[in-house]
Amino acid sequence: MGPGVVVTGLTLGALAVVSLLAFQANGAQDRAGGAKPVASTTTSSGPAASATPSASATPTVPALPTTSGTGTRVVYSIGSHYVWLVDPKKTPQVTAAFPVTPGSVEPAPGSYAVYSRTAGTTGTDGRQIEHVVRFAQQNGVVFGFSATVDGATPTVDPKAKTGGIRSGRPEGQLLWDFAPKDTKVVVIA
Repeated sequence: MGPGVVVTGLTLGALAVVSLLAFQANGAQDRAGGAKPVASTTTSSGPAASATPSASATPTVPALPTTSGTGTRVVYSIGSHYVWLVDPKKTPQVTAAFPVTPGSVEPAPGSYAVYSRTAGTTGTDGRQIEHVVRFAQQNGVVFGFSATVDGATPTVDPKAKTGGIRSGRPEGQLLWDFAPKDTKVVVIA
């Protein structure tokens, strides 16, 4: 073997090591919150291999209940504490779906309409809230969707009658943008 072959061999070996280290560093960045992990990979020697699911995997969203009515509507499920924003003119029809935290009292199942909206105020629990979308009043309790400005999850006081259905701030913004006055709200069991 001549000196040129040895140098070429060492250079190729060094490039292989650098490439391996770069590949591993990229994988560490992905796990630390960089790019999203790839769901599957394909190699020339075999079928796709599944990646290991991460701890931050997206939770399963319940399917829109078939009893939720028709037309453009906000659907609230008392049983699953989930909200769906439905627009039949779009594909998919469910434009957003997210979990919510109800107050101490739930509205009766039925069909309602948004009757009042307030950009920001103080909730019955004393917290600053925003994107308040009210749709029902029953037995002196006002029911509506809102989000706390500080992002805190409400602590329900069972002695107080509260009808605020709280979401996260981004979801509150989505609902606010989706549901102007007179938008149908369907409450299901």
